[in-house]
Amino acid sequence: MNPGHLDLFRAVLRHGGMTKAAAALGIGQPYVSRAIAQLESELGFALFIRGHGSATPTVEGEAFAREVERTYAGLDHLRAAARQIRELGTGPLKVACQPSLASRLLPRAIRRLGVEYPGARVALHVPSPDAIWSWTASGQCDLGIGRPRSGYVGVNSEPFMTVRAVCALPIGHPLAEAAVVTVQDLMSETLIAGAPGVFQQSVEAAFAAAAAEPRFLHMAQYTAARCGLVAEGAGLALVDPIPARELAHLPIVLRPFRPSLPIETVMIHPVGRPLGRLAGRLISILKDERKDILAEQG
Repeated sequence: MNPGHLDLFRAVLRHGGMTKAAAALGIGQPYVSRAIAQLESELGFALFIRGHGSATPTVEGEAFAREVERTYAGLDHLRAAARQIRELGTGPLKVACQPSLASRLLPRAIRRLGVEYPGARVALHVPSPDAIWSWTASGQCDLGIGRPRSGYVGVNSEPFMTVRAVCALPIGHPLAEAAVVTVQDLMSETLIAGAPGVFQQSVEAAFAAAAAEPRFLHMAQYTAARCGLVAEGAGLALVDPIPARELAHLPIVLRPFRPSLPIETVMIHPVGRPLGRLAGRLISILKDERKDILAEQG
C-alpha cells in the first residue's frame, strides 16, 4: 500500500473533494483521482461516491478512514517521541557534583539549560567524593564534577576549575586583620583538618616544607562544616573559597593563604558513551558560568 496514496486519501477527506485537495496540495486533479482509484483497486472497495466537484466517503471509506487515522496517530506519536529524544534525551540528565559547586554554579547552569530546552529534566546528586567517580564510571551518572581521584577506570576526565585555598578565622582573631596568613602564622594555632585526600595532603606538605607540625584537633570533610567549627571557636581551617564565601551569615573572615594551595575540580563522564545533546550543552554552560565564579575569587 503506497503511503503517498494514503496521504492523498486523507487530503480528499479533509477538503471534501479531489479538486479541492489537489488545489490545496498544489498538484493536478487527475493525479489525485488516479491515486485514489489505485488505492480503491488495492483495497477491493470504493472509498468515495463521486459527485460534481465533491467526494463523499462510502460506508467502507469511513471505516477505512478511522483505521488510517489510528495509524497516523501512532506515527505522530513516534514523531513526537523522536523529537523529544532528539531535544531532551532519553530521560533525566543525571549529574553527580561535589557540594562546593552544587549550591550555586550548577543550579545556575541548570536554570539556563531549562530556558534553552523547556522540559529538560536534570537529576542532581551530591554524593561522597568517591561515589561521584564510581557512579560516573558505572554509567549511573552522565556527568560528574568532583575532586581528582586515581584508580578509577571507565571515565574520561578533564580539568574544570582550580582555586586557591583561603584561611577561615573567627571574627576578632588576631590574624583576622592580616593581609595574608602564612604557614608560620598557623604553627601555634589549633587547626581543623579536612578529610584525607589530595588537598589535605597538600596542607600537610606545606607544613612539612616549613619544618612545622600542624596542630589538628578536629576533622570535617566539607568546607561548610569546617567553617562552622571555626565560627564556634574550635580552631582555624584552610578551605575552598567558593563555598566558604557563601557562608556570610557565619561570624568568620577569610584571608588569602601562603604558600598557595590549589584546589582542583575535574569534570568526568563515562568512557564509551557519547555525550547527549543536553549533557554537551550543560558542559558548555558550566564552563561559561565558571568564568563568573573565578572572577569573584579575584
